[in-house]
Amino acid sequence: MQILRDLAEADRAGAGAVVTIGVYDGVHRGHVEVLRLVRELADARGLDAVCVTFDRHPAEVVRPESAPKQLTTLEQRLELLDATGYLDTCLVLTFDETRSKEPAEDFVREVLVEGFRARLVVVGADFHFGHRRGGNVPLLERMGAEFGFGVVGLGLVAADEDPTGEPYSSTRIRELLAIGEVAAAARLLGRPHEVRGTVEIGDRRGRELGYPTANLAVPDRICLPADGVYAGTLVDGDGPDGKEVERPAAVSLGTRPTFYADAGASLLEAYVLDFDGDLYGRYVKVRFLERLRGQERFETVDVLVAQMARDVDATRAIVGAVPPN
Repeated sequence: MQILRDLAEADRAGAGAVVTIGVYDGVHRGHVEVLRLVRELADARGLDAVCVTFDRHPAEVVRPESAPKQLTTLEQRLELLDATGYLDTCLVLTFDETRSKEPAEDFVREVLVEGFRARLVVVGADFHFGHRRGGNVPLLERMGAEFGFGVVGLGLVAADEDPTGEPYSSTRIRELLAIGEVAAAARLLGRPHEVRGTVEIGDRRGRELGYPTANLAVPDRICLPADGVYAGTLVDGDGPDGKEVERPAAVSLGTRPTFYADAGASLLEAYVLDFDGDLYGRYVKVRFLERLRGQERFETVDVLVAQMARDVDATRAIVGAVPPN
């Protein structure tokens, strides 16, 4: 997949494109089905399959006080879009104050018509864009009649394995994460929820207790699960030839109430099982597999340490790690 950061780099020499537009936050299973359709429609017409996305959620600019936390960084999103294998090109548009005030008609002319010579546009049925959300499917259809492109407005894709028929949706995934239901969120995502960040030096409290942890600095705009303890994994590039290695980890997210009455923001800590290497300064990934318990305040440190041992055993059972000899 070719990644463009500037519309001027778009190839205007081809036959045209099937274009989909959206944030595609999380690139969940519903998104993948939409991209599969885009690929099929493009192949049937001899066109390119193109995704137009944004460097941030538009709400972060137009209504920052209520903007949703993001399931993925832009880096992750592009990796996931590429991994589908369905796209020829992805354009990342900078969404800033100027873009937020752009009339929907100008966006259509600049990006769809002049940028990619769109022949078919695939969006959600409730898709809105442009200044004050003035653009929608009916506007696309009207302009398509003028400029020669068709429009497909899609409803949400239903999760077939869910007996309730609940659709795949980034909003629903955030709701599940907010109550710690990481396994249910993974079913909608098609993979475990993953956050990324740099390992920082903390107060070394875990090391004193016999469970040294990697303290992860995660960007504020990224969606974290509810406070609690989780079975998960930590991924870093410490393998042979710099390849990534995924290791079982007991993951704690919270304010550590046993030690602090008011610690402010929650801290993400990962105890990597059977590992004694140095992770400080590394950019790593933490994946959440299953919630073990909520955050608790323990009466004594000994009681806490005993519970941490049970958390590690539970993680080992879930992840399938074999203890060292």
